[in-house]
Amino acid sequence: MKNIVLIGFMGVGKGRIGRELAKNLGTFALDCDDLLQSANNAKIKEIFAEFGEEYFRKQEKNLAIFLEKNVKNAVISTGGGFYRVPNLKKIGKIIYLKSDFESIINAINSSPNAQKKIAKRPLLSNLTAAKELFLKREKEYEALANITIDVRKKSTKDIILQIKKGLK
Repeated sequence: MKNIVLIGFMGVGKGRIGRELAKNLGTFALDCDDLLQSANNAKIKEIFAEFGEEYFRKQEKNLAIFLEKNVKNAVISTGGGFYRVPNLKKIGKIIYLKSDFESIINAINSSPNAQKKIAKRPLLSNLTAAKELFLKREKEYEALANITIDVRKKSTKDIILQIKKGLK
């Protein structure tokens, strides 16, 4: 099995779906944001604040090279902007978890730890700018994906079943 790479906008559920999918497939789940935080010994928002977005994107490119060369048979959850790494298609099969902006924001806001989820996503601090970013990225995610799964109003179990069906 090649790697499965989950892409989509921040807050769409890539980490949660990735962990459950990996468990279901009997493989490992890797979260790019977790790996970048570990490598930098800092939270994403701290990396952005201290070094800036350009530095963060360079770190993502380095991670992408590592994943391509060293990781096989894993489910990889990416950050919202990770899709721009040049070797994404070489890392694995790309699955776009699609939703609309309002559903993502509503899901984050209705979460028991909503403040924590918002705080760890620096690009969500300005919802107008975040929506513009969403609209730009939406088309780019779609163009890169081998499989697109609309996750709106679906359970994790249903999303995983759809992903598995799409992989066959």
